[in-house]
Amino acid sequence: MIVMINGAAHEVADGTTVAQAVRTLTTATTGVAVAVNDEVVTRSTWETTALGDRDRVEVLTAVQGG
Repeated sequence: MIVMINGAAHEVADGTTVAQAVRTLTTATTGVAVAVNDEVVTRSTWETTALGDRDRVEVLTAVQGG
């Protein structure tokens, strides 16, 4: 199936979870937030939230600096 991750199309397997999608973009373990179809997904549900065809995923990472 195809999902949009940060505006780019990605082909992923059926049943791909939010956690798996996040790992395609970053290895960061903290400072990461995710929204699927404009709704925030809490970190505690990343492993159990499956993505669907044509879902829009936004992965945001915090950065330090000024």
